[in-house]
Amino acid sequence: MFTDENKTTLTDGERSAPSSRIQDMPYDQRPREKLALLGSGALANDELMALFISTGMKGLSAIQIGRNLLQKYGSIGALGGLTVSQLAKEKGLGLAKASKLAAAFELGARVAREQLQSRPLDTPQLIYEFFGPQMGHLAKEQVVVAVLDTRLRHIGTEIVSVGTVSESNAHPREIFRPVIARGGYGFILVHNHPSGDPSPSRADERVTNNLVDAAKFMQIEMLDHMIIGRAAEGRLPYFSFREAGLVP
Repeated sequence: MFTDENKTTLTDGERSAPSSRIQDMPYDQRPREKLALLGSGALANDELMALFISTGMKGLSAIQIGRNLLQKYGSIGALGGLTVSQLAKEKGLGLAKASKLAAAFELGARVAREQLQSRPLDTPQLIYEFFGPQMGHLAKEQVVVAVLDTRLRHIGTEIVSVGTVSESNAHPREIFRPVIARGGYGFILVHNHPSGDPSPSRADERVTNNLVDAAKFMQIEMLDHMIIGRAAEGRLPYFSFREAGLVP
């Protein structure tokens, strides 16, 4: 039989410390139950992320892990630009949870593309809306070819290279291959600047000039070359060579 001397006494701090576990939250404030009651729009970003993170760790709930990631990287878009291996290194994740998050980000990007699928990509703003969420926060430079039909609707995208744009990895034969393979009418070349500044480099200009000449010879319509960056005071989050008069 235990005496009072054997009882563990909690300090005031231990008595008042809130639980970090989601299951200890009020029922209607738990992410899954809140979504069922109010819809996904009622959830904050960290709560949505918690649904994919699923479980927390000692001292951190899934919501807190999501909140810490958002505070560290600044936005959902920035997190979506991380690779699975980068996400897996973050506290409270690991490969399985990182894979779930990466899949969620990709699904979101695909939904955005599907919503624009039937619209002609005939303005820089629409091109940016189509590719910006996917490419605006990539840590490495990525070059893609967007193939278009005769109505300028998107019929496919192919990654040409990952790394700095140069004459070698943006050679006309690599650019035109997916256009010809898909029976496309024309294409848009798109690449991102990880720095966030979409201003073209001299290499970007040389690549564009070479492609304009080659496209004329091949009788393939080059609609634009877009550089994706991030918005900042006094500048757009993209640069359009057509808008600048450098793609006729």
